[in-house]
Amino acid sequence: MDVPRRIVILGKTGHGKSSLANTMFGEKMFKIDHTSKSGTSECQAETKSFNERRFTLIDTPGFFDTKMSEEESKPEIVRCITECAPGPHAFLIVLKVEKFTEHEQAVVDKIKEYFSEEAFRYATVIFTHGDQLQEGWTIEDFVQEDENLRDLVKLCGGRCHVIDNKYWNKEDEYRNNQFQIEQLIKTIDEMIKDNRDGYYTNKTLQAVETEIQQEIDIIKQLFPNLSEEEIRKRAKGNVFKKVLYLLAGMATGTLLGAFFGAKMMFKLARQTGFGQATTAVLVSEVVGAMIGGIRGFIAAEVAETPWEAARAVRDAVRDHTTRLYEQVTGATEGMEQQKEETRQKKEK
Repeated sequence: MDVPRRIVILGKTGHGKSSLANTMFGEKMFKIDHTSKSGTSECQAETKSFNERRFTLIDTPGFFDTKMSEEESKPEIVRCITECAPGPHAFLIVLKVEKFTEHEQAVVDKIKEYFSEEAFRYATVIFTHGDQLQEGWTIEDFVQEDENLRDLVKLCGGRCHVIDNKYWNKEDEYRNNQFQIEQLIKTIDEMIKDNRDGYYTNKTLQAVETEIQQEIDIIKQLFPNLSEEEIRKRAKGNVFKKVLYLLAGMATGTLLGAFFGAKMMFKLARQTGFGQATTAVLVSEVVGAMIGGIRGFIAAEVAETPWEAARAVRDAVRDHTTRLYEQVTGATEGMEQQKEETRQKKEK
């Protein structure tokens, strides 16, 4: 089966992520809500062939919106992780062609906070509402007007495009959605080639993919007549439920950090005085807790009573939490000892 290119669409609620997905596919496959509470509230993934290849577009809620609550965003972050595992071939960061206010800057700051440098290698900035672009300007002209936008596009390797989901179908080649989508696909192709035909991944995404493959093996045995597409769909649904159940107590910031590369954890480490070695332990433990937690969930499923199930999950989480505490404490004590030895040598 031809593996589709997985593309995750990110951005603030109301900036046109769903409309971008529909424009790319050439039909309305993604839900658009035009009410006062417009914007995607659930992660949606659709697959279609166009430009002679298959694509899976994953439309996300406003992960970087400050107004989204933990309860709203956490299930959709987990769903996005399971939908794009073992990792996306591209991230599309959606912004509007408009005056860059403190609200837009807050979104950009969050993107920079959660993305690792590695993840930015797979990212492209897409501007919507191209009808707001000044006559005669290119999107590069617009970006040059704001230092923060220049910085974001630079992090993405200079990759940026513009479309208009409502008005653009002009004879002007540049202000034409078909032309711009073709240019975007070329950019994605070049980016994948530059990344050695690979996709962005990390330990979290790999752990989820391992669980999906194990579920696939089980489903194949139980339902041998199902198509590969349906089997994987069911497997992802099973893994989503397990991961969501186990990570109920984890903060959304930690989930986003584990998904995008945990850059925010390194920033937190600098602010609190922890070194990179300690931070690496923290990052790996996010993944370890998830993997171990899934094992605990599986144990809970075969428990004979609800109380046994609760104890199985509790023990899995407690074991990982205890190990995390011990490792962080040990790493911190080691750094303090090293500092003391350095001080003593200087005094001599």
